[in-house]
Amino acid sequence: MSDLPGAFVGQGTNPQILLYSRANRHGLIAGATGTGKTITLQILAQAFSDAGVPVFAADIKGDLSGLSQPGTPNEKLLERAKGMNLDLTPAAAPVVFWDLYGEKGHPIRATISEMGPLLLARLLDLNDVQEGVLNIAFAVADKEGLLLLDLDDLRAMLKYLSENSKEIGATYGQVSPTTIATIQRNLLTLENQGAAKFFGEPALRLEDLMRTNISGKGYVNILASDRLMQNPKLYSTFLLWLMAELFEELPEVGDPEKPRLVFFFDEAHLLFNQASKALLEKIEQVVRLIRSKGVGIYFITQNPADVPDAVLGQLGNRVQHALRAYTPSEQKGLKSAADSFRVNPEFNTLEVLQQLGTGEALVSLMDEKGRPNITERALIRPPASRMGPATEQERAAIVAASPVGGMYDTERDRESAYELLSARAAKVAADAPPPPPSAEEKAAAKAAVQAAKDEERQRVADEKAKAKATADTLKTVKQVAVPIIRSVGIAIVGQLMRGMFGTTKRRR
Repeated sequence: MSDLPGAFVGQGTNPQILLYSRANRHGLIAGATGTGKTITLQILAQAFSDAGVPVFAADIKGDLSGLSQPGTPNEKLLERAKGMNLDLTPAAAPVVFWDLYGEKGHPIRATISEMGPLLLARLLDLNDVQEGVLNIAFAVADKEGLLLLDLDDLRAMLKYLSENSKEIGATYGQVSPTTIATIQRNLLTLENQGAAKFFGEPALRLEDLMRTNISGKGYVNILASDRLMQNPKLYSTFLLWLMAELFEELPEVGDPEKPRLVFFFDEAHLLFNQASKALLEKIEQVVRLIRSKGVGIYFITQNPADVPDAVLGQLGNRVQHALRAYTPSEQKGLKSAADSFRVNPEFNTLEVLQQLGTGEALVSLMDEKGRPNITERALIRPPASRMGPATEQERAAIVAASPVGGMYDTERDRESAYELLSARAAKVAADAPPPPPSAEEKAAAKAAVQAAKDEERQRVADEKAKAKATADTLKTVKQVAVPIIRSVGIAIVGQLMRGMFGTTKRRR
């Protein structure tokens, strides 16, 4: 573990040290694309790890996975390190890989109940009325002891609301089937985007993000976010949920000697885009109060203007890489960024912001008394770990040896709202008397009876016709046969009589 009082960020007129005792006062890493923000994040993450502080960071491009491998510094990096009196020894940080989809790391899951209606409404892009119905669904589920764990549970709960809208509406307010149908459609869209894998159990335990290894170094938890970024709302909502969970679950510790956890939020503008007033207030509250839980939050974005003033004012440690300003709005953002730094009389902050090269930054970190130091232009130190991503084989080896291996890899599906409501509906259907026949069913039954009568009448008529035909045949036969038989009989009798009395004609 490091014996330094803070993380060595870079060298200006003075060494730029982010004090561990002030790291929970949050921070900002900003700058245009390609100016070195990811390397700064990598340096800070490894420094916190070396100090025994666990880290959570989203990996947008895959480059942060290089933290798991020792670096191979080239001559340029070694020369820069020498100029800073830095002994650049290649070293890796202990890493745990996570992935909401379970493809590049251990799956991360949360239950629907843990996510809550406010964040779900953001994720589903609901309006105020639809969010109100979602709140009712949570309230009814809580009252009836129905666990909401995954999307099937929420879908079943919404169906239950729709089927019992009159009774539920009398207690909680109007529940429109049309509104429920809209929420159900949005749920289907979310499921088609792959979010179903995120909701369920086993849910993430916060203590598994706050581990240290046998050497006392903090694990760097890296969330694979390249695929996740295809759904920006799921990405930002998940990270906001994680911050909120830390805020709710961790005990108060005041200002510790070092943070209990440091949280890096890359592409921070996604958190605030189209956020409702209630959500922005929640974010501001979490950022303002979570530092007393010993958690430091560091936002990474292109321009400080991406962060609302109420939140920006809470970020005491700042590393500002170069900014470019080509449009009036960008020039306004550039001026705002310059104005947010403590003035250094040695240079014009606005001008220097546009002159900084890759690997340079304006740095203002908090001192021992919690005051921002005078802004300095500094060269950012080279990292000890790899600048670039780990290979698939290296990542697989890290996952196989993970301290949380086997704990989250198999999904668990226990009895919850979906199963209970399905069983309840089946029992009601079995116990209920058969429903009265409909008009269509009555007409069909009447037609069937009439058809049976017609068939019986036809059978009787056919039998009568057959009997009559038989009788007519017998009568005809009798009429023909009787005279013939009579004449033949008379002839035979005459012959017999002549034979008996010798009256037969003699032959000549």
